[in-house]
Amino acid sequence: MGYQAHFRVWRGADDGELRDYTVEVNEGEVVLDIIHRLQATQCPDLAVRWNCKAGKCGSCSAEINGRPRLMCMTRMSTFDRSDTITVTPMRTFPLVKDLVTDVSYNYEKAREVPAFQPPAGLEPGEYRMQQVDVQRSQEFRKCIECFLCQNVCHVIRDHDDNKHAYSGPRFLMRVAELDMHPLDEAERRPEEAKEDHGLGLCNITKCCTDVCPENIHITDNALIPLKERVADRRYDPILGLFRRKKE
Repeated sequence: MGYQAHFRVWRGADDGELRDYTVEVNEGEVVLDIIHRLQATQCPDLAVRWNCKAGKCGSCSAEINGRPRLMCMTRMSTFDRSDTITVTPMRTFPLVKDLVTDVSYNYEKAREVPAFQPPAGLEPGEYRMQQVDVQRSQEFRKCIECFLCQNVCHVIRDHDDNKHAYSGPRFLMRVAELDMHPLDEAERRPEEAKEDHGLGLCNITKCCTDVCPENIHITDNALIPLKERVADRRYDPILGLFRRKKE
């Protein structure tokens, strides 16, 4: 049975405001359904980004009652009927209009991560890996690039001047994934993570893991092990001997 819900939705650009709406809610609906109904019945000019409505494209990221979430995966049944539900755009990225933000920062950082470098002479289809090596990085391939982890990371959320030097958890996770790959021949990935992607700025608060809709253990399985490998290569005396011998 349907009911009327009270929504507060951000309207406008940086000089916009939260506006109040009463919208019909039906059983089984998610927040994105209500935003679409608001668009169809009251606000035809409401800007919102979405695509699959199945939690796999990452397009409908927003902040719902202050928590970064996918609108299509946030069920209305998780709220009390008397609650006021506040929907605002991701705060870390420049606001375009209403619930749409400019996430181009993330694509710029993606281009800065060197691609997978297979052994010379090894063609696609000839790769051979142990299943345990496949499984180590398989978790990170679940990323849908919703950028909620980037949005909630306070290193860039609260310090805009860090953006030029810090790639954020999504792309540090990408570096970690490639560094774990037994066939990747790029030798300096841990060093690049520190020098080029700002790994040292991450203070492992696990807020990125907390908001990941795919339940990827970004901090425990990617960032902390990557930090450990950086420390090993820089400070381990045995590795230092091998490195000097190689040079």
